[in-house]
Amino acid sequence: MLEKILIANRGEIALRILRACKELGIKAVAVHSAADRDLKHVLLADETICIGPAASAKSYLNIPAIISAAEISGAQAIHPGYGFLSENADFAEQVERSGFTFIGPKAETIRLMGDKVSAIRAMKETGVPCVPGSDGPLSDDMPLNHTIAKRIGFPVIIKASGGGGGRGMRVVRNDEDLEEAIAMTKAEAKAAFNNDMVYMEKFLENPRHVEIQVMADGQGNAIYLAERDCSMQRRHQKVVEEAPAPGITPALRKSIGGRCAKACIDIGYRGAGTFEFLFENGEFYFIEMNTRIQVEHPVTEMITGVDLIKEQLRIASGLQLSVKQEDIKVKGHAIECRINAEDPHTFLPSPGKITRFHSPGGFGVRWESHIYAGYTVPPYYDSMIGKLITYGETREIAIARMKNALAELIIDGIKTNIELHQLIMNDENFCKGGTNIHYLEKKLGLHEV
Repeated sequence: MLEKILIANRGEIALRILRACKELGIKAVAVHSAADRDLKHVLLADETICIGPAASAKSYLNIPAIISAAEISGAQAIHPGYGFLSENADFAEQVERSGFTFIGPKAETIRLMGDKVSAIRAMKETGVPCVPGSDGPLSDDMPLNHTIAKRIGFPVIIKASGGGGGRGMRVVRNDEDLEEAIAMTKAEAKAAFNNDMVYMEKFLENPRHVEIQVMADGQGNAIYLAERDCSMQRRHQKVVEEAPAPGITPALRKSIGGRCAKACIDIGYRGAGTFEFLFENGEFYFIEMNTRIQVEHPVTEMITGVDLIKEQLRIASGLQLSVKQEDIKVKGHAIECRINAEDPHTFLPSPGKITRFHSPGGFGVRWESHIYAGYTVPPYYDSMIGKLITYGETREIAIARMKNALAELIIDGIKTNIELHQLIMNDENFCKGGTNIHYLEKKLGLHEV
C-alpha cells in the first residue's frame, strides 16, 4: 500500500480523498492556494503546502508547483480528484516521468478518451453502442458533409472534438443551416479549446443521461458498478443524480455494463471511470468517457457498498481489484443533490462568509462538504459547496429522506440552490422517474438546446 500521497485538489473531493487515506493508513499532503488556507482538509492533513495565489492557473493548474510539492513532501503518488488537472494527459505524463504514481489512467488512455472522435472510434471497435454519426471529423468538403447529414437524418448536432461542459455544440434541423452551423462550431471550438475539429451525430430529441461506473486495475480485471441517471441538468450541468437509473432492468444493466467492462480491458484502462450515454427508446448511445472519479460517485457507493476512492488507492498501489463482478449487488436507491453557492433564481454565484451552518442527519443521510460556520466561500472556484446524498430501500424512501434532509440543511450568509432542489423533489414527473435531459430547463423556463 502507498505510504504517502499528495491531493492535487480542493473542497469536498479533497476531504473525501483525505478520509479514505486515513482509513487505509496513508499519509496525505494537502496542497492549497493562498485563498484556501482554511479549507477543512487543509486543517486535517498530515502536511500542507501552499502552491500559489488564488487564481487556479497559478495554483491548482500549476503543474510544476504541484510536482515540486510532491518532491518536497516525499509523496509517492498524486490524486487529481475531479476537475482541474484530473483529465489532463500532459499532467499525468509529467507526474509519471517525475517518478510518482498518477492515481488514474495512463496518459495515452486519457488522450484516447479525451478526444471525442478517437473515443467514439475506440468504443465502436470494442462493441460499445454509439450514436449514429460521421464516424470521424468533418472535412471542408461541404457536399460530403451534406451527404453525411442526410444519411444520418435531421436533426443532427455538430460537436467539437475537444469540447466539454456543454460548449462547442450546435443543433441543425435542416440542410439549409448546416454549413453555417459547422463554421460557427469550428470557430467556437478553436477559441475555447484551441482545436477546431468537429464531428456530426444524430440529435436525439428527448434522451435521458445514463452513465455506467467502471473500475479497472490495469491487470486484466474490470468491473461495472451499475448505472446512474443524471438527466436533471441545467445548461448541460448535472444538478441531481441517482442510482440505479429508473426503468433500467437487470438484463439491460448486465448487457451494457458488460460491454463497458470489456472495453476497459481492451483499452488497458486503469482506475475509476465513467461511460456516459444518452438513453432513448430502450437503447444506449455512447457520448464520452470520463477518465476520473465523478462528482456523483457517492450514489454508486451507497447502492453497491464499494468505496470507490479506496479502490482507486489500492489500484495505484499495484494491487488488483478487491471485488469481482459477482460480488457487486445493487441494493436500494440513492439520490444526490449538488448544493451550490448561487442564487436559486438567477444561478449567479454567491460567494461570502457562512454565518450559520447546520448539516442534516438521520438514517440514510450522507453529507459530503468542506464548509463550516465561519468559512468564507471564495469567488475564484466552482460554486459547488457540498453534496447531499440520501439512501433508501426504495426510490420513494430516498426521495422522502432527501426532502427531510433539505429542510434540515441550514447555510446562512450566502445564497444557495437548496430551494431549487426542494422544487425538484416535489415535482410530480421527477417523482415518477425517467425524465429526459431537457425537462428541468423547460420547467424553469430556460431556452436551451
